[in-house]
Amino acid sequence: MGAYKYERLDKNNAAIIILDMQEGLYSLARDYDSVQYRNSMYAHAEIGKIFDLPVVMSTSAQSGPNGPLPNEFLEMYPKVSVVKRQGEVNAWDNAEFQEAVKATGKSQIIVAGIVTDVCTAFLALSLRDAGYSVWANHEASGTTTVDIRENANDRMRDAGVQVVSYFAVVCELMRDWRNTPGAAELFPVLDRYLPAYGMVARSHRAAIEDGVVQPGEDVLP
Repeated sequence: MGAYKYERLDKNNAAIIILDMQEGLYSLARDYDSVQYRNSMYAHAEIGKIFDLPVVMSTSAQSGPNGPLPNEFLEMYPKVSVVKRQGEVNAWDNAEFQEAVKATGKSQIIVAGIVTDVCTAFLALSLRDAGYSVWANHEASGTTTVDIRENANDRMRDAGVQVVSYFAVVCELMRDWRNTPGAAELFPVLDRYLPAYGMVARSHRAAIEDGVVQPGEDVLP
């Protein structure tokens, strides 16, 4: 028996937080290509819909320059009330936000937000202090520089936060392509948000429907 215990994300015990992914803050996410980062934000937001997870959404001073969450997020979760923080930098300092997280009844929290070193990191550290297991989707958290991002991710790792990719989150929640949600539900989503993997599925479909073994391919091992 190894000394390390691998804690796996469990779709029956996980909740997702969409944190400060506000239209006015989007421009601060400069550590990723802007198109790539927008894609990652939307991919993160849709995880809750795909796996039917409890969702907590929060904004910081959205009536000011930070702005609102994208309308698409609100349309994904019409029954979820956005926790509109008026001053608290760390979402955990807001009583309404704390109650929303506790009301999910889940002990595993998936989080991403803008900016990585403040909004995401402060909340992740507070959640760890409160006894939660935390998965930080690093692709969907953005900040001003790569150096700041890496230092923030290191700080979270030191506190026991699992800093992971979008695909890692999806695959841990799914576990088996034969599950539900599984291949049928996820290939269309991955085709939108992880096109490299979506093209694998498209290529396989094309090969089955109209594939011809080319000369030379037939002798490959």
